[in-house]
Amino acid sequence: MRHPLVVIGLGLFLAGCQMLPPLDTDTRRIEVREVSPDPEPSPEPGRVPRRVAFSEAEYRALPTQGTARLSGQLFYDGPGGRHYGRHETIAIAPVTAYSAEAAEQALAGRAVERADPRAQAYTHRVRTDGEGRFEASSLPPGDFYVSGSIALPNGQRSPLILHQVRLRNGHTTRVNLRR
Repeated sequence: MRHPLVVIGLGLFLAGCQMLPPLDTDTRRIEVREVSPDPEPSPEPGRVPRRVAFSEAEYRALPTQGTARLSGQLFYDGPGGRHYGRHETIAIAPVTAYSAEAAEQALAGRAVERADPRAQAYTHRVRTDGEGRFEASSLPPGDFYVSGSIALPNGQRSPLILHQVRLRNGHTTRVNLRR
């Protein structure tokens, strides 16, 4: 009689165990939900988003004063002949990883989002005269992007004209911004 009770007890025990969930202490419940990703902030119309972040440390290391001079002339050889950049703005921006991205995009015919105001504080600007000539003085030494564009007779603007120059204290560097 001992054996039938053991068999019945064991049968009841095993039947009860099958109703319990498996015991696994490492199992975690995972809920899968489809979530749409956060959209990237949309850039200004006609501009591509910046990929290189503004580096405060890189800009802080740049000299802010100097005795370098830059002179030149802005013109565009396009449809209808040569067009001079009369009364246009010339930007002189230090070469950094941040400005290099914008320059690279500009040379590819694309404009990036507007520059961080902290970077704009390091950009020198001058105006051209009636013949497209310009001159800037008291510039710090270093490598700079010099750029401008021209209002064309048809109401459009020329592509951005950009050159890289190296300025040295006490020296005048001349650049013809032409395309």
